[in-house]
Amino acid sequence: MATAKEAGAADPVRATLVAILKQLNQAESVHEGQRTDQALELAEVEQRLSDFWAVEQGTVKVALALGLLLRNGLVAARPAGEHSWQRQRSARQLYTITTEGKKFLVEAIKTSERIG
Repeated sequence: MATAKEAGAADPVRATLVAILKQLNQAESVHEGQRTDQALELAEVEQRLSDFWAVEQGTVKVALALGLLLRNGLVAARPAGEHSWQRQRSARQLYTITTEGKKFLVEAIKTSERIG
């Protein structure tokens, strides 16, 4: 069976887009129904993906990939907010996965499972 790296090697950008959507979906799922932010800042996404193979190799920049997701409606941006008790500072722009992003993520996961 192919590893995630091998499966995405043909398209590191797509693999990174899916990895970002997974992180945003996880952030939403973990805090579902709570008052905690269900979103991530760019720096938080970059930190979570710092050891992701396409980012680690320098093939894909997280900020550019996040911008692509934003432009295509798979991710939504919320403006900088008030002081975040969760972050212990004022939150910068936050990113959340959209319904379309979730649909794309589900399809990407189904497709990758069929390939193996």
